[in-house]
Amino acid sequence: MRKSLFLICVLGLCGASWGQTNRASWENLGALQRGQKIQIVDVNSKKHSGTFVSVSDAAVSFQQAAGEQTIQKQDVRIVKLMENKHRLRNTLIGSAVGAGVGAVIVAAADHPCTPSQEFCIHPIGRGGAAGIGAVAGLVCGAVVGVLLPSHKLIYKVNSH
Repeated sequence: MRKSLFLICVLGLCGASWGQTNRASWENLGALQRGQKIQIVDVNSKKHSGTFVSVSDAAVSFQQAAGEQTIQKQDVRIVKLMENKHRLRNTLIGSAVGAGVGAVIVAAADHPCTPSQEFCIHPIGRGGAAGIGAVAGLVCGAVVGVLLPSHKLIYKVNSH
């Protein structure tokens, strides 16, 4: 029960922090600087990537290899700033979470020898098993952290 309550509180905080900024505001695009890499997802879920050129009340313009493109505001569903500046942070967080989860899972699954067993070898004990699980979880968490995208959501249309 205590763990469930803790999980609900953590998830609630994440949701509350998400709601602090108005992602549906077109004015958020005004914070972009010319030359920044962006990705635009249109209403047909097609992704357009390029470098930001400008924004007006009616449209956003960006540069692709094929030339400058403009998408009208009513056709834009999502705009993301394509930056990877949090890769180290994500790797460290993934490593820590992976190590903790790995240690807990392996320690919980570890069963020591019982007197009724005819043959049992258990030289490292539950702590050693948890250590091995922590190392395996650390490696897996680090890989997930490196691959986790850290693109900043600038604009998203609220669909009701």
